Amino acid sequence: QVQLVETGGGSVQVGGSLRLSCQASGYIDAVYCMGWFRQVPGKEREGLGSRYKDDTPIYAESVKGRFTISHDKANNTFYLQMNNLKPEDSGMYYCAADHGGLYDCGPEFRVRYWGQGTLVYVHS
Repeated sequence: QVQLVETGGGSVQVGGSLRLSCQASGYIDAVYCMGWFRQVPGKEREGLGSRYKDDTPIYAESVKGRFTISHDKANNTFYLQMNNLKPEDSGMYYCAADHGGLYDCGPEFRVRYWGQGTLVYVHS
């Protein structure tokens, strides 16, 4: 089992930045794919980006150039740096992980482990 705990959500003005953290614990050695998802009320959960092992992350078009996924191996923590935030970026953000291989690790990958979510609100 793998446990994921997100922190870092909050309220921010349009154009601002936030960094979300995802602390991973448990059997994380077998987690090869991790990423971030966002859910807005009334819409399906959207994959924002994913990374297979130490490969370069892949991003959804909606966040490419603004969001960055990174990983602090020493602390088993994943990050989502969000810059130039827009009102449509508001929503619940989830850290996610799976044991899948490279070709199963796109932004909309099938997730085995979810965090509890952290709320982001972008206002004018």
